[in-house]
Amino acid sequence: MTSGIMWALFGAALSVFLAGIGSSVGTALAGMSAAGLTSKEPEKFIATLVLQALPGTQGIYGLIGAIMVMSKLKWFSVATAISNIDAYTGWLIFAACLPVGIAGMLSGIYQGKVCAAAINVIAKQGTKKLVIGLVYGAVVETYAIIGLVATLLLLGGIKL
Repeated sequence: MTSGIMWALFGAALSVFLAGIGSSVGTALAGMSAAGLTSKEPEKFIATLVLQALPGTQGIYGLIGAIMVMSKLKWFSVATAISNIDAYTGWLIFAACLPVGIAGMLSGIYQGKVCAAAINVIAKQGTKKLVIGLVYGAVVETYAIIGLVATLLLLGGIKL
């Protein structure tokens, strides 16, 4: 395996790894708030589950970034897989994976905090305030989407 492929695959793995960290921390933060609330008011389970699941999307974006790298390398087809790219191209692919990974990690963590706060609002004011929490969470989600779009655009500009 050449160093170019190594860096490209490392970038793909890093996009999943970093965005997955953000999602797991974010869903855990919101989940802790949700568990506390539903232990006293189980009827609020669905509303809190929606808010707890919201930070999980960043991990999906990281996976999409990795799938796009693997597709670019034709890694899914052993017969036509590109196994020899130069180190420079490998570094470009690695760098292209950073926006979705880093934006996913940070936005997932902070979205989890926003969703945990929204769950506290639901605890005090009821499920009618779910939409407010979703809107606040969606604002943070915007930056994860920007990271994904940046990665897709950067990958699209790399010629193999």
